[in-house]
Amino acid sequence: MTGQFRRADVTVLPAFRPRAADLASEIAGNWSPALSPDGRHAAYVSDRGGIPAVWVQPIGSELAFQIPFEHPVSEVAWSSGGGWLACQVAPGGAPRHEVWLVRPDGSDPHQVGGFGADTADNMRWLPGWPVLALTENLTTAVLVDVVAGTRTVVVEDELVALCDVDPSGRAALLRYGPRGARRIVLRDLAAGTETTIARGEQAVFSPGGGCVYARSEDGEFPALIRVAGGATEVLASGPAEVESFAVTADGRTAAVLWNVRGGESALELLDLDHAAPSAGRSVTVPLPGTVISGLSWSFDGSTLAFTAEGPGQPHGVWACDRDGSGLRAISAEPAAADAVHPSLEKITAHDGLTLTGWLFSPPGDGPHPTVVWLHGGPEAQERPGHGPLFQTLVRHGIAVLAPNVRGSSGFGRTFVNADNGALRYAAIEDVRSCVRYLREAGIAGRVGVMGRSYGGYLTLAALCAYPELFDVGIDVCGMSNFATFYEHTEPWIAAAAISKYGDPEKDAELLRDLSPIHRIDRLRAPLMVVHGENDSNVPVIEAEQVVAALAARGVGHRYLLFPGEGHELLHRSSRATYLRETTAWLTTHLRS
Repeated sequence: MTGQFRRADVTVLPAFRPRAADLASEIAGNWSPALSPDGRHAAYVSDRGGIPAVWVQPIGSELAFQIPFEHPVSEVAWSSGGGWLACQVAPGGAPRHEVWLVRPDGSDPHQVGGFGADTADNMRWLPGWPVLALTENLTTAVLVDVVAGTRTVVVEDELVALCDVDPSGRAALLRYGPRGARRIVLRDLAAGTETTIARGEQAVFSPGGGCVYARSEDGEFPALIRVAGGATEVLASGPAEVESFAVTADGRTAAVLWNVRGGESALELLDLDHAAPSAGRSVTVPLPGTVISGLSWSFDGSTLAFTAEGPGQPHGVWACDRDGSGLRAISAEPAAADAVHPSLEKITAHDGLTLTGWLFSPPGDGPHPTVVWLHGGPEAQERPGHGPLFQTLVRHGIAVLAPNVRGSSGFGRTFVNADNGALRYAAIEDVRSCVRYLREAGIAGRVGVMGRSYGGYLTLAALCAYPELFDVGIDVCGMSNFATFYEHTEPWIAAAAISKYGDPEKDAELLRDLSPIHRIDRLRAPLMVVHGENDSNVPVIEAEQVVAALAARGVGHRYLLFPGEGHELLHRSSRATYLRETTAWLTTHLRS
């Protein structure tokens, strides 16, 4: 690859080849912790070898060994009996997933889900059973008995996912619905009848099956509830979101993960025997990073594992005891000593709505050349976690504002739904509000905009709506045309997206007007387009349309296409190239 930025040619990057060089700034780290039943060993996913793979090690020891897979691994789960690891594999880096079982020593690997063109997700070992629950294509809920070697279909329906099965095998917890409009139901497997538990996406049975724990989205902010005998008890709620939870196999303790202060994390251990809010029986766990994810208990309930990250601190796997004490690293990379920690900015949108954003600033007074980074989703959230690109840009004297425009999660139900359908015009306007804030505060001089996935779409939309605001742009696997997105994406992705973007037939006129490709003649800023060749979430045709349109109009651009990658860049060598070329593109056009 040359360092020159050409207008009309495509830079096809070489396929991944393992290399010995240490790409410390591009490391994702270690994530998806899964504990052995006694809590003495941990399995997790790490990209320390250049590709995400499963590693197993004793807790308290630095000795670890890798379980080899040909393709990247995204998630691992340890069976409650201890004999199996379930591994979610992403062949070719695409959004489609396979599920494989393997012994903790790496022997006897075999595939149990996601065959052919299918995708398998929502892995969960049923506590005390040699049975793995999973969902294929958001249409088929499956139980895999690893002893009998059988696959049983629990239910087939549209936009369905299997959350849990009760210990008696007579009832299942199912999730139905598209993005932003999902609900949890209790299904009697013999009678086929269903009872709605709550709006939401996460629920499990208690060990005896006598009650259900769920993350309820019925209120403005998600809360942890317990449902038993037709009665609902709120266990954890507040003016912040319960992000996720994990219950011990004995049903006596819940780890509750909170999303607070604009995207930071708080972790609480709740005594479920005395869980009424007035009882005060909870413990707050001291955190080794600003953002926590991946809660996982050992089957005996002695140990809780989770992932922690922060600015300049890659994902690391940590553990604590059941009472919150004994915090220890299982496998964690050290934080960079010179990492820039962002400030949380408040931004007033055009209609008075309050937005927030994380600002990473170089030393000294502004104005600085500045990039507005737009996250994906749209119902994701920008949080103060590990961001190698942000840290690199700041070291090059470029400030970064990572806002949470309307439609982001973490700020309540009203906010996350504030960009649905025709409300998306206001989300595009939010990008202009962010630039106005940067200029009025004296932070920004020249301004660029970039984003990934939905953030790539929003980047294109803003560049076409407000061409005078931006000096450069980068679109990373963004949608450019809703009609072709719906035509070429995976069927289950299309079906789940209608609630957010609109129906491709009923709302065709709206979706055409919201598609940047139909305003591409207004785009003026030099644009880099980045895409994975195997992406079947936002297929590569979305990038090709933009590149062809810019070439026809003589607009300066560059196209980076990554073979062997899908919707995310999973190989460290790919991320190193992306980081290098993105930094060069932005510094060239923002610091001139």
